[in-house]
Amino acid sequence: MSGRGRPHGLPVVIVGGLHADARGAAVARLLADVPGSVVLHHDLATATAGTVVRTVRDATGILSAGEAPLVNDCACCALREDLVPELVRLAESGGTPLAVVELWDSVEPKAMAEVVTSGGFTVTGVITAVDPALVLPYLGNGDDLAEGGLAAAATDQRTVADTFARQLEYASVLALAEALPGSPEADDEDRELLAQLHPTARRVPIGHGNPAGAPHASPELARAALAGFDVEAAAAAQHPACALLPAEADAHGVATLVWHRRRPFHPERLYAALEDLTCAAARSRGRFWLAGKGDTLLHWDAAGGALCVESAGPWLASLPDAAWELVPPVRRAAAALDWDPEHGDRCQHLVFTSPGLDRDGLARLLESCLLTDAEYAAGQAAWERLPPAFDTLLEV
Repeated sequence: MSGRGRPHGLPVVIVGGLHADARGAAVARLLADVPGSVVLHHDLATATAGTVVRTVRDATGILSAGEAPLVNDCACCALREDLVPELVRLAESGGTPLAVVELWDSVEPKAMAEVVTSGGFTVTGVITAVDPALVLPYLGNGDDLAEGGLAAAATDQRTVADTFARQLEYASVLALAEALPGSPEADDEDRELLAQLHPTARRVPIGHGNPAGAPHASPELARAALAGFDVEAAAAAQHPACALLPAEADAHGVATLVWHRRRPFHPERLYAALEDLTCAAARSRGRFWLAGKGDTLLHWDAAGGALCVESAGPWLASLPDAAWELVPPVRRAAAALDWDPEHGDRCQHLVFTSPGLDRDGLARLLESCLLTDAEYAAGQAAWERLPPAFDTLLEV
């Protein structure tokens, strides 16, 4: 891939999101607010025919179009191989103040931000375009992407809900496109849900998606797009060991419960409660500690009525001192902030966000899944003998 690793002066902003109309409105706003900017887009809808269609356009229309062949039958792989050379050509031609990479519907911004950065470009912003009225329906949609023609590869097993959640939570900027044609009107509950799901994001209203003809257009989205973006910090903020999770909140009918404990879960009781816990909130995530697996930090990630549980590596407390030097500083810092004299960084830290959340009932259910006083007092040797209820789920 030409240009990989060389620094380029062309700033790049990534715009993604499953809400295609909102994404189009955000891109149109950037083209209007940054004269001379250029949009690169790879349409993966044609991947079943063996190619990915690339277009390069500015505010006046399409400048060029071409096809990128599939790589290993993977549309996203073709995008990765084709994107940086196109950015290099754009940078070398000069005169472009901003390159806007508009991602296809289900492409996630994290992978593309890392590809662009590794190619020697600076990602100045990652924007997820959102129609606030559609946040809850998308978070509740457990359908496979493939069912809606949104899969990026034949092996793509993601769902609408989990893909949308990651798109939303990775971005530093949320472009809010309300009152789009054919979309329901957003209300305070919709906006509050968005605010609680990603409280640190900069939220920028972009109106009705017709910025070019709006004389009162504000360049706020452009300023946000050029404000800067730290790819490494963004990745760390998504890692379950040091994730930047939402805080407690309760407003406009939407609540967030932050549940933090220093006692392990009983594997059988937690396993039996998984369905109720998963369906208790529109979105839940975090890390948890399971009795009998005291060395393993487990990741909880739920949306759309489906739960993904997987190992996220060791708890730092389980590592020998010499191994700590191999751990990223941000991970060590996060563990230090949450360190317990007896258990180290082992803990339960789960966050549930939803309209109509039954906080008390959910907290009681979670508490019932912990080891009892007698089970806790029996010690780790006894915990290791508990039934391994999660082994199938974790594919051990």
